[in-house]
Amino acid sequence: MKRLVVLGAGESGVGTALLGKEKGYEVFVSDKGKIKEKYKEVLIHNEIEWEDQQHTEAKILNADVVMKSPGIPDKVPMVKALLEKGVSVISEIEFASQFTNATIVAITGSNGKTTTSMLTHHVLKQELNVGLAGNIGDSFAKQVLEHNYDNYVLEISSFQLDGCFNFKPKIAVITNIVPDHLDRYDYKFENYIASKFRIAQNQTKDDYLIYDADDEVISEYLKKHPIQSTLLPFSLTKKVKNGAYLDNENIIITINNNKIIMPAKNIALDGKHNTKNAMAASTVSHLLKIRKQTIRESLENFQGVEHRLEQVLKINKVQYINDSKATNVNATYFALESMDAPTVWIVGGVDKGNDYTELFPFVNEKVKAIICLGVDNQKLIQSFGNMVDVIVETQFMSEAVKIAYKIAESGDNVLLSPACASFDLFENYEERGRQFKEAVRNL
Repeated sequence: MKRLVVLGAGESGVGTALLGKEKGYEVFVSDKGKIKEKYKEVLIHNEIEWEDQQHTEAKILNADVVMKSPGIPDKVPMVKALLEKGVSVISEIEFASQFTNATIVAITGSNGKTTTSMLTHHVLKQELNVGLAGNIGDSFAKQVLEHNYDNYVLEISSFQLDGCFNFKPKIAVITNIVPDHLDRYDYKFENYIASKFRIAQNQTKDDYLIYDADDEVISEYLKKHPIQSTLLPFSLTKKVKNGAYLDNENIIITINNNKIIMPAKNIALDGKHNTKNAMAASTVSHLLKIRKQTIRESLENFQGVEHRLEQVLKINKVQYINDSKATNVNATYFALESMDAPTVWIVGGVDKGNDYTELFPFVNEKVKAIICLGVDNQKLIQSFGNMVDVIVETQFMSEAVKIAYKIAESGDNVLLSPACASFDLFENYEERGRQFKEAVRNL
């Protein structure tokens, strides 16, 4: 009997443990932190051995295979010890994909991957039997165990890809690549880029890679590292023979001389970046033979993603916008780009080696006040202190919103778009966004 050890008992860890048990592995789950009650109950109910607040070496180093939660860096001593022993350390995506013959659409990128994944799933589910997993919702492993869908849309982070070796999606999508999470990649951008491209490492010419042709980082990488996949670029600026491009107000998608035309102006989501997300989702849908009418209607009625430029309320003619999901500078770039009124900007959190210079033009043009919401705001104050008249610091969301309320005048926006991770003051970006919405509703 093969021994599967799962490090980290979150959504992906517990899903993997359940699938592993079903497939005949001897399973042990170990979490350095405290396991949430709901996950503990699942493990106990399924008679899976577990421990928390410790890692017992003797019970881990004897594994045949280890599934590591994406939150655990490769640098931690336990992972190093496993790799030195030659134990295979993989991600949940790698583990679960070997137990399904489904058609897999795998989507990665620094920004836009959640919206693109949800939009793609929204279109496909109209006509196909399809699951949505990866970074979203129920774990992929659990869905393979319980539903066995014919198709999956997987949102995959670079951390998950780092643990993929044989994973081979039929369709891979890279929305864009900008510096992010560099603290996990020895502060080397090229390591992070290579990590994203692992999504296509096992693809053959029968598989597809859909990517943003306007993204120089992606284009440069493809020039130097030819890959086997059939390439389907999308672009807002140039015409492409195979793939998708914008022509006047229409998205033109061509695959093997089969062309479809979609009006871009009716897409439910605003902004140039969302036109790109729609192009990626439509290209996937066209590949999987979804009817043109279905694609068009789905793009027009898609509701958007919580915590992503989400309009919360208008109070005294001031619009409050929750963009808590903007955990890096590039995401905040899109948010500020789309502001069409003077903006009070709430920013800050755990800085991942951010370079704020690309935001300067927008801050000069649109931002009237900055509220720093983080434990350490030094870098923000140095970067933007001279650009705005008002810059204040706080460590409480309720206080940040009250200050914004005092500063904002009729016709202004109040935008939460942190450009940073949330772990200094919040459990995750969702909790940060929920606290913002609650504070706004309590004004």
